[in-house]
Amino acid sequence: MIGGIIMILVAVWVYQTALREQVEKLLFWVVLCSVTYLAVQFMMVNFNVWLIESFKEVGGYDGLERDLTSIGDRKTQTADSSFVRFLKSLVLELLPPFLGVVVVGVIKAKFMLKQALTPANIFGGMKEMFIGIKNSFKVSD
Repeated sequence: MIGGIIMILVAVWVYQTALREQVEKLLFWVVLCSVTYLAVQFMMVNFNVWLIESFKEVGGYDGLERDLTSIGDRKTQTADSSFVRFLKSLVLELLPPFLGVVVVGVIKAKFMLKQALTPANIFGGMKEMFIGIKNSFKVSD
């Protein structure tokens, strides 16, 4: 859900930046960056699944899965503290969309705009995008 919303924002971000900078093949860059974002997010979700499976092998997740023939509730508490569980879930949930945005920013800065890779160039245009979205809700009489 979060990734889908961010993907729409990424497409708008790349579109507005390409439009403002008058880049050739505008639609190509928007589609390329959207597909790249989706691919990075897909790979990171698969990495998260692998990471969770490795946590299960190490321990700390015993009892979360039970046999098909067992009766009763499964164990819902792990050995981790609540803060550690919070950090794990936060990282596992937000890492794929964040890395997707970073990769799209690198593509936008390096290949689309042919700029140096600095944080200002990678994330440039986001403020203007949010201002444009905010202004689109204003009604003029």
